[in-house]
Amino acid sequence: MKKKRFINIVCMFILVVSMLTGCGKDNSEVEGNPDTSNTELVEGVGTSGSESVEGVESSDSESAEGMDSSDDTIYVYDYEQELNIIDDNYRNYYEIFVYSFYDSDGDGIGDLKGVTQKLDYIADMGFNGIWLMPIMPSPTYHKYDVTDYYNIDEAYGTLDDFKELVDECHARGIRLIIDLVMNHSSSQHMWFKEAVTYLNGLGENEEPDSSVCPYVDYYHFSKEQVNGDWYKVNGASWYYEGVFWSEMPDLNFSSEALKSEFEDIAKFWIELGVDGFRMDAAMHFEESDISFNTETLNWLFTYCKSLNPDFYMVSEVWANESAIASYYASMTPSMFNFDAGDAEGKIIKTAKGATKAESFVQVMLKYQEDFSASNPDYIDAPFITNHDMGRVANALQSNEDDLKMACGMLMTMNGSPFVYYGEEIGMKSKGTKDENKRLPMVWSDTDTTGITNGPKDADSGITMSFPGVEQQIADNFSLLNYYKRAVRLRNENPEIARGKIEIVDSLTDGYLAFITKTWEDSVIGIAYNNSDEEMTLSLTGSGYEGMAIRGYLTLHGEVITLEDGTLTLPADSICILK
Repeated sequence: MKKKRFINIVCMFILVVSMLTGCGKDNSEVEGNPDTSNTELVEGVGTSGSESVEGVESSDSESAEGMDSSDDTIYVYDYEQELNIIDDNYRNYYEIFVYSFYDSDGDGIGDLKGVTQKLDYIADMGFNGIWLMPIMPSPTYHKYDVTDYYNIDEAYGTLDDFKELVDECHARGIRLIIDLVMNHSSSQHMWFKEAVTYLNGLGENEEPDSSVCPYVDYYHFSKEQVNGDWYKVNGASWYYEGVFWSEMPDLNFSSEALKSEFEDIAKFWIELGVDGFRMDAAMHFEESDISFNTETLNWLFTYCKSLNPDFYMVSEVWANESAIASYYASMTPSMFNFDAGDAEGKIIKTAKGATKAESFVQVMLKYQEDFSASNPDYIDAPFITNHDMGRVANALQSNEDDLKMACGMLMTMNGSPFVYYGEEIGMKSKGTKDENKRLPMVWSDTDTTGITNGPKDADSGITMSFPGVEQQIADNFSLLNYYKRAVRLRNENPEIARGKIEIVDSLTDGYLAFITKTWEDSVIGIAYNNSDEEMTLSLTGSGYEGMAIRGYLTLHGEVITLEDGTLTLPADSICILK
């Protein structure tokens, strides 16, 4: 765990000066600040006066780190730029488990109307894409076993509620994608029940005939138990494949009839206004058959694009970096970047200092090279954690500084970043039980309005380390407000998501790194310091001395300065230059 220094001398000196000189601004000028009474505003609090150092080295200059939200000081951020949001498939996505998100009707279960009621919050955070985990009828709380691909689970609402949500998303410039669970259905789906009934009626030596029962081809059936993932059909001498669970029989996409069925399903949701699909379990359509799986993805994406040229698809390929790269041969836009995510992923390791910034930017360059080799039009889909993983707060032991740095690393990566609901307030999980990874969103510590009961089998007594949304909005240095600024940087600088990465070797060493991103005719620089110390970069003679600061991310209001060609970076900070 990294040791953080808390030195307040510079901040207190400037605070006194500002009070003497009457320095102040209206609170509304401060990004993300609530209306706060009886506070002083301090402009330019930071680390000026550092000596100019050639190349890369550490500085002993005192910093403002350590001033926290208990201070009466509100720091002014002077680098807010105009928003420059491009209407394309590069988006900032927010993943929502509807069940636990917001309850609009008081039954303890989140619902679609609840999501609609929270769209302004999502938009204000800067997210312009939403991924809804499964919303179709299902016998389970998680709904990854669908019984009807043409409807909404009654616990979540109705198709009319969904249409309203789509319309309200689009009115705010938010694109909506939904989970399409295509690898398997529920064992209670009509297709499977019809197939089982048909098999039960066959004679001992009689082979199934799809012209009599088309659904018998929709699944993998066999007279033999192929392995432990195959289960006995009740009442018949047949077995079926169910890799994830006996009640999730695997679908068979060698069946043209099934493919036609899913084209109809895709068309149904696209006509309702869905902007894309998150493809669940894409590497399992046929086990260990990358060619078959990529062809299946390509088939569905091509069909969806024929209905909507702007259609988006992101697929779950829970594998290493090289396997993910191979799936881009599907020519579909995005694969979740599991190499970057999870507790042992590159983002979390870099955030806590186990991986240096130099290594992190080299990894980003490798993603660019490997993914683009298969699909030049790829859009990376990085994330920190998701609904199948322990929360990032657990992996980083609720260290707020490290949580902020993880966000900063994610939000400066290429592609479309995905943020799991509650990540922006540092929600926790517990153990490996899935229900404990999908706990109720904490909207307030004092007001329970809309807060769900969460999954009934979740463990009780899981306490959060950080306040709820209402309290964090009111804290200028909260994790939530860090996320808000980080997402805004992406919305101000489209080069962050889309730019071609180059590492500036002369400015990259250990915990310090400097990259450029070029998009169209625009070039930005991104400087990283993921050490515990304030450090400096001398841009003089690098070819980038003409750049100016466009924005930055620091932990507690420290200011990044660029004076006489020297960029001074406080501990765990990121700076955007142009």
